[in-house]
Amino acid sequence: MKNHELQLDKLRRPLTMIAVPGGRFEMGGESWTNSSLPVHPVELDAFYMGQYPVTQELWLAVLPGADPPAYFKGLERPVESVSWEDIDQQFLPALNRMTINERPDGLIYRLPTEAEWEYSARGGPDWMKNPFPFAGGQVLDEVAWYTANSHSETKPVGLKQPNTLELYDMSGNVWEWCWDWYDGGFYQKCLDNGLVINPVCKEKGVDRVLRGGGWNSLAGTCRVAYRFINWPTDRDHHYGFRLVLASPLPV
Repeated sequence: MKNHELQLDKLRRPLTMIAVPGGRFEMGGESWTNSSLPVHPVELDAFYMGQYPVTQELWLAVLPGADPPAYFKGLERPVESVSWEDIDQQFLPALNRMTINERPDGLIYRLPTEAEWEYSARGGPDWMKNPFPFAGGQVLDEVAWYTANSHSETKPVGLKQPNTLELYDMSGNVWEWCWDWYDGGFYQKCLDNGLVINPVCKEKGVDRVLRGGGWNSLAGTCRVAYRFINWPTDRDHHYGFRLVLASPLPV
């Protein structure tokens, strides 16, 4: 399984999707809230994860003429001020239409599930060799833009140390929307069921899940296990997203 690259008009560099081999890992862990507990075993199929958060340049390449949703402007800065519904109803349909002949068979661009996001942040199949609280290392300043070093703004993607999968900015810079609805008891339900394969919380609720922390986040909220939530219609200038290229999710 090799990385997948997509070159779109007006993109100075290809959209790089990092190949993430499937495997098992222990999801969840210590955070400021009990919502990240209990730790439970998960198995995932292989998928591709975007090397960077979606940038304003990529947004313009997919939706030309549409001003990228961002309070902090810059082509190499991540999109922010974007709602879950903006992504689901505008960006993803346009991207999948324009790449219909350029995607591996059976795969689509979509938001990652919580499990796909956390597995990737932890290093995929090497997660046991990377027992770090943050994506890419033990020292947050080396891997993330957060409240202590961001100067109260987003930064161009890819300036900090990546994790072992060569994924950048998975801790800090912008919170990243995940596909899942939020259910505070979902982790317990997974544990009760034993090993869960490709888990996703699809029972409709009030909030969707965000991961990773952002430029105005405290250190504890940048931990890879930490879960944040908000309404899918909410736009805030620390909410962005990252793509996966994977099988469609069951409705």
